[in-house]
Amino acid sequence: MMKTPDLHTHSTASDGTLAPRDLMARAAQQGVEMLALTDHDTLAGLDEAAAAATEHGLRLVSGVEVSVTWGGRTVHIVGLDVDPACAALRSGLAGLQAYREQRAAEIADRLDRAGWPGALEGARAQASGELVGRTHFARFLVQRGAAKDLRSVFKHFLVKGKPGHVAGEWTTLEAAVGWIRAAGGQAVIAHPARYGLTRSKMKRLLDDFRACGGRGIEVVSGSHSRDDYFTFARWAREQGLLASAGSDYHGPESPWLELGRLPALPEGCQPIWEQPGFAGVDRHGRVMTRVSNCDRPLA
Repeated sequence: MMKTPDLHTHSTASDGTLAPRDLMARAAQQGVEMLALTDHDTLAGLDEAAAAATEHGLRLVSGVEVSVTWGGRTVHIVGLDVDPACAALRSGLAGLQAYREQRAAEIADRLDRAGWPGALEGARAQASGELVGRTHFARFLVQRGAAKDLRSVFKHFLVKGKPGHVAGEWTTLEAAVGWIRAAGGQAVIAHPARYGLTRSKMKRLLDDFRACGGRGIEVVSGSHSRDDYFTFARWAREQGLLASAGSDYHGPESPWLELGRLPALPEGCQPIWEQPGFAGVDRHGRVMTRVSNCDRPLA
């Protein structure tokens, strides 16, 4: 039986600290058999990751983590097993990337007014890829001595009510799921415990998500406690959603779970990676022909 795959990781293409090739090497070293690269709003690291995964005998799942605004808050939707060549997905992500540039400039302006000049240049220096996000600003501020670690920076500078906070104005839930489905992928709600939703709001999110064609939810996450695993396993069963698992790994410096150490899903879950055709492999391990919906209307 395959050990629990890691279906949520990041590289230097977004805000991780390992290059895609190094992430694949570390995953193989840690005994991971299947790993998804899911950088924020970009597919830029997938080609490098694919080449390295082949070298290390690792099954790579092409993925992305899409930023969404829902109910006045930011929610992340992971797209798994997507076709990186899909025009609809690439076009949608290009819009988010342009917005990220605007947002980075505004964050830097606010930090400058708060007494921390040079933030944009400093954040860019922390970013190996093209995208600049809040984590890069946080690393810059730690380097400048504004706080002792990333968690403290976010708490004192980058969350609502703090000097560097800029509210996200991302894409809609319907659009994000639509892009993922157009690319032949499976849409999964990332780390749901992080959103702090009441039970009624969580049900509304899941109802909206399923209505858009969403398929799964992260039950096991580096952001979740053991109790959260069982809470979201129940949600998955009640809502008829497939269960996913991911560390949300950003690099060896990050406080998430190490690659290859995810626990098994609670009993009663339907693992998304065991669905026929997932990552081009059927239940018997046979490679299947990949089907893309890029040139077809959504069902």
